[in-house]
Amino acid sequence: MTSSPAKKWAVLLASVVLSVASVAPAFAQSGGGGGGGPAGDDSDVSKPTAASKPAATTKAERKAARKQARAKKNAELKQLESNGYNPSRNDPNYPTDLQNAQKKAAAGAAASQ
Repeated sequence: MTSSPAKKWAVLLASVVLSVASVAPAFAQSGGGGGGGPAGDDSDVSKPTAASKPAATTKAERKAARKQARAKKNAELKQLESNGYNPSRNDPNYPTDLQNAQKKAAAGAAASQ
């Protein structure tokens, strides 16, 4: 039973990919102590600090933040549409139309203050 050279190359390539993929997480988890090996005395690199730790938020707070961001985005889009921007039409002057609508919206906001 002989196998074709293409099959041999495919097996070789698959084995190389799998071996590289199994080694990559080990390097990613190392402490960064120079040689890529395990961290020695400077293992404080992997400890989170107060500045790098994300603020603890609840699921309800994240949902409220997403809802607020979506409302802000929709309000901005509605303002641009009221100033002449139409996102649904296929317009070759797209950037110019959007910029003109933004200028009108900014002028209207400045005039109302």
